[in-house]
Parts: sequence; structure tokens; C-alpha cells
Amino acid sequence: MTGGAGDAYADLLAANDAYAASFALAGLEARAAKGLALVTCIDSRIEPLAAFGLVPGDAKILRNAGGRVTHDVVRSLAVATALLGVERVVVMHHSRCAMAGMAEPALRAGVLAGGAELPDGYDLLAMNDPTAALLEDVRRVRESPMVRPGVVVTGWRYDVDTGRVSVEVP
Repeated sequence: MTGGAGDAYADLLAANDAYAASFALAGLEARAAKGLALVTCIDSRIEPLAAFGLVPGDAKILRNAGGRVTHDVVRSLAVATALLGVERVVVMHHSRCAMAGMAEPALRAGVLAGGAELPDGYDLLAMNDPTAALLEDVRRVRESPMVRPGVVVTGWRYDVDTGRVSVEVP
């Protein structure tokens, strides 16, 4: 389903009215107060601010399916490290990810079966080997000339059943 708001978003718009009535973030600086950017998955079981004792304004949070380092993530990190005070980057994948342990053809077939259309050659960045995927994503950030030199990059895995992280790429 695309377009046409109708009543499909009435709950969200009502919640926004309540939020705006007591909005407390006015005047918050754009810079990451803790010098942190976190790249993670869209999985609803991950609450990045709460998991690390952060509050709005502390970090730049970049989310996508699988928490993969895509061209757009690198673009965002280029801006964040050059202009928004980011000095540390955590690439954080997680346990029981829908994209983990799946080869690209299987992921592609699942997306197509769900009714989507994908251009030929479009890579969904499946993670047949989750450890290798995390290593690759950390490498992409570390080796990107778009990310300011001196930025510290690490790779973590978040356990959706315990809330704990393990450092997999120091």
C-alpha cells in the first residue's frame, strides 16, 4: 500500500500532538555530545539509547536492515565525523537477525515473494556468514576516505535475548 494517509496514521498523529505539547528537545545541539555514531539494525528489539545509557543528542543513530554499512551509511558518517563531532563509530549487528545465515539468493527470493520488485543486480546485503559481514562492515568504515582520519571504529554484536553486547571487532 502506498500513498493516502486517511486514518492509517491517525494514532501516530495523535501521539505526535501529545509529544509536541510537552516537547523538551528544543535548542538541542546537532553535534553528538558523546562523539558517538552507532550503525545498527532496524530490529524493534534494539533500543540504542536505552541500551547504552544515552539520551537524545548524545549520538548519531543510523539504522537499516541488518545494520549494514551501505553507501548511504558512509555518506552519513562522512557528515557526522566532519561536521557533527563524531569521533567513535560502533557497527552493531545482532543475534537472531532475519538477514543472518541467509544467502543473497534466498533473501532476494523472500523479498520478491513478499510482493516487492527488485532491480537486477540489487544487493540486499544478506549475511550468510554474520561474523564475516560484521568484519566487512567495520572494514568499510575504517577504509573509507570519506570518514575523517582518526575516527575509532569497532564492531559489536547485540544479543536480543539478554540486551548484552560483545565486542567482536576491537
